[in-house]
Amino acid sequence: MDYTAKMKYGTETVEIKVEGAKSVKVLNPDPMPEIEDVEEAFRACVEEKAIGSAPLKDKIASTDKVTIVVSDITRSWMHQGDILTYLGHYLHDTMNVPFENICVLIALGTHRKSEEKEKEIIAGSYLYENVEVIDHDCDEGNVLVGHTSRGTDVYVNSLVVGRKVIVVGGTVHHMMAGFGGGRKNILPGVSSRQTIRQNHQRALDPNVAHSDPRVGCALLENNPINEDMNEAAAMVDVTYGINIVVATSGKFSGLFGGDLYEAWKESCLFQKKCYEKWIDHEADIVIVSSGGAPKDMNLYQGCKGMMNGMRAMKENGQMLWLAKCPEGCGAPDYTAWLKPLKEGILDSALRADFTIGGFIFYLTVENLKKGQCRIHTTIDNDTTEPMGMKAYTELSDFVKGIDFTDKTVYIIPYGGSVVPMVKGVD
Repeated sequence: MDYTAKMKYGTETVEIKVEGAKSVKVLNPDPMPEIEDVEEAFRACVEEKAIGSAPLKDKIASTDKVTIVVSDITRSWMHQGDILTYLGHYLHDTMNVPFENICVLIALGTHRKSEEKEKEIIAGSYLYENVEVIDHDCDEGNVLVGHTSRGTDVYVNSLVVGRKVIVVGGTVHHMMAGFGGGRKNILPGVSSRQTIRQNHQRALDPNVAHSDPRVGCALLENNPINEDMNEAAAMVDVTYGINIVVATSGKFSGLFGGDLYEAWKESCLFQKKCYEKWIDHEADIVIVSSGGAPKDMNLYQGCKGMMNGMRAMKENGQMLWLAKCPEGCGAPDYTAWLKPLKEGILDSALRADFTIGGFIFYLTVENLKKGQCRIHTTIDNDTTEPMGMKAYTELSDFVKGIDFTDKTVYIIPYGGSVVPMVKGVD
């Protein structure tokens, strides 16, 4: 069987020819609805379509102090600023909450501070111009609100204590927490560095040099990170949650508002229906793109495409992964772990000084052990080869020598979003 795969690579589209394969199957997300009237969808999600909650206007008085918690610039592709604009008008114009009673708190976790122009993108121009937009600081101004059953000390930003809190975030599959969004905007979003580290350290298996098998993409039940996050978020009195699901087109597909946990859970189910693809078997060869810009801006962000693709590949199979990475590897905390990897002490070093970037690097290396992987990228091979993959800057070299004859092949154009699920395994 012959097929020409058209794959996104940065801002380009490249073609890879498959010849003589036994079978070729393209794994794309199911068609997603696109919201035509976003303003009306927003109104409904805070009024009659509230999930597990009274409508927003019944939960906040005009005299209340309100903190809107929103994800940082790495989730700006979900256009949360548009939703915050509707929310700002609703609070101020419909509910009569004065601007001086409202602030926007950017849930940075341990990420870098926002630039001023980024704050405007995150909050939307309307709120940026009328209320205070504040970066969370994981090292300062946090207060203790309790301890989880697993022993995590829950320190959170003081602006989510003693105020009405509205959490706005995007729901996506997440390689550690199962799904992002919802409770994740509290932990790690507005939690202290100590709290985040205690939670995220649970990603490593307590007994062997491996990630914890209960932790991973689409895994919620019995996932120690997710369950710890849920407990921590419940210690913050969140008034209302608004969860966004975006189609591959970049347009809004679903808005789910109401109780922090219940509305987020509904958004996860919606996300699962669209982006999880059930397959009967793993393939000999997987061709996967992280999805092009901005999802392959760097290796730290783009590696999700490879990890999702590995779910569809046989043990000792072959992968052709496209991730342009014009910003290189991205977070310095990601590439810093090349040194302990080369020294053969990656697991022990990460356990001694756990960081999120270190764990994403750890997962990258762990996943690459499943088979042979080539990456079409701008990153040099001296960086990628110790991790377990061969880098190619030229497309012709990237595909040279790959024999598709009588092989089963999966093509995944949007690897950063599509999650293959093998029947009888997941």
